[in-house]
Amino acid sequence: MSRNAAISRARSHLDSGDFETVLSRLVAIRSESQNPERALQIVEYLNELRCMLEELGCDWQHLTAAGTDFLYAERREAGALLTVLGYGHGDVVRGMDESWATEISPWRLAKLGDRWYGRGIADNKGQHAINIASLRAVLETRGRLGFNLKYLIEMGEEVDSPGLRELCTTHKNLLCGDLFLASDGPRLSEHRPTIFLGSRGCVTFDISIDARESAWMRPVGETIVARACASIIRAIGAVCFSDPAIQPDSRMASRWAA
Repeated sequence: MSRNAAISRARSHLDSGDFETVLSRLVAIRSESQNPERALQIVEYLNELRCMLEELGCDWQHLTAAGTDFLYAERREAGALLTVLGYGHGDVVRGMDESWATEISPWRLAKLGDRWYGRGIADNKGQHAINIASLRAVLETRGRLGFNLKYLIEMGEEVDSPGLRELCTTHKNLLCGDLFLASDGPRLSEHRPTIFLGSRGCVTFDISIDARESAWMRPVGETIVARACASIIRAIGAVCFSDPAIQPDSRMASRWAA
């Protein structure tokens, strides 16, 4: 019963326009980590998140590492309960205001049809705003979460997370938990949420071939490149598409590989 009630409360938060109000406020903060002139906005965003997490009964700390700002928050309900560590980043890439459609600003939430636009809505303000709203819905429904909560918000993800490794090493006891929930990543389909279980990452590499310039050798070179790409796609498919729920994407990768 409490689960359904919490879901109903979360839906009401969205339908009433309250979530839109919160997200609009977050989007309006120009937290561009790629812009050195936005230091004040970086701190402003952390203060906004601090207030939201304080409303959940969290204690908090403003941490820094390698010149980057972080917000750590914690709500401890009982030592014997499982501990969940959540993650999000409040910084965004440059607004690039001039590249947006006429009368639309990256710093003002815009609704066009059934879509919302604004810098950071998908990456990553919208995602952690949803998570915090969900936590609030559970608390307001049953008065407790049922687990210990830790949350880390960083403000340098869009510039390769300077200080994150250092921070996690220095504060490893503070950040330890039973489950790490990082809500920051791509969706395989816009119609269905995506959940990755385990670790994910990327590998950067260069491919080059030594082919002759004569026309009759060109198809040979193209074949070498095609086979190399096919091998990479198959390897990626074996790792990333092992979940039966996303086999259609695996088959698509196989078709490309063929």
